[in-house]
Amino acid sequence: YQRRVRGPVHTNHTWLIEAMFFYLTLHHELLMPPSTFGPKLHDEVKKRLFREVEGTCNGRYGFIVLVTSVDEIPLGKVEEGGYVRFPVTYQAIVFRPFRNEVIDAVVSTVDELGFHAKAGPLDIFVHKDNIPSDIPYDEHGQCYTTKETHRIKKGEEVRLKIIGIRFDATDIFAVGTIKEDYLGLI
Repeated sequence: YQRRVRGPVHTNHTWLIEAMFFYLTLHHELLMPPSTFGPKLHDEVKKRLFREVEGTCNGRYGFIVLVTSVDEIPLGKVEEGGYVRFPVTYQAIVFRPFRNEVIDAVVSTVDELGFHAKAGPLDIFVHKDNIPSDIPYDEHGQCYTTKETHRIKKGEEVRLKIIGIRFDATDIFAVGTIKEDYLGLI
């Protein structure tokens, strides 16, 4: 899933890119083993940071899409066993959807209860009650079909509105609708 990015707008400590992508300054603590100590310690810290945070979900900020830069790697604190804890400050692009936001997504599964669509890392469920009544479910084709023979099936792109979001510690769940004007198949 790709999205064009308009010009950024600065708001205090974040850069707002589009409506659901943010450029944030974040903090993360890394525990490094003694085997990584040496002249390339900072490179090892950066590699570990990228592995640990990129592609993860933070319940407060959303999905961390990309670490763009590492701002500060201060001196670490020695822990028991010889490990060193580094409090790292970094810049990242974060994906965080909001309620009532309209988003384009790709249908991943369809059944008689509705369909699931993916918008990047976000999985959105659209219940059959949030699909217009003139788009019935076709059991044989496992899709929702309009009178013009347009089909909402796996792999199709849809435009939907997010009507509910639940944040978990490691994931974000959303419920959507295509029951309003200009929503549905693209």
